Amino acid sequence: MNATTSIQGLEEQIEQLVREHMAASRAAVASAVARAFSESAGRSSTPAARRTGTPARRAPSRRRTSEEVADLAERFCAAVHAAPGETMTTLAAQVGATPTELSVAVGRLRRAGRVRTVGQRQYTKYFPTAPAPS
Repeated sequence: MNATTSIQGLEEQIEQLVREHMAASRAAVASAVARAFSESAGRSSTPAARRTGTPARRAPSRRRTSEEVADLAERFCAAVHAAPGETMTTLAAQVGATPTELSVAVGRLRRAGRVRTVGQRQYTKYFPTAPAPS
């Protein structure tokens, strides 16, 4: 009889500990959720466009004039003559522009036959096809 009562007592103690643990866990979760909602209500961490459900819009970019593109093309061509066989990233740094900004100018140079390319994508190397302008 003594063994039965000790097993029942042990079971009751375990169940009591589990109940206490569950109650403490519920209280911790409730407090964390309340903190999270009170923090987000107090400050606005999202732009107004996201709150309204519409995507944020970029400011419209300015179209470059043909003179600006031609100037970029000439600077790129001079950089290619100074360092043939370099990648767009290296040449763009020498020109003072980003590779994306140079894409139209380089396309014009390629179509005009003033620059040739070898390779693909980020491994593309640029070489002059005409003698350097004097």
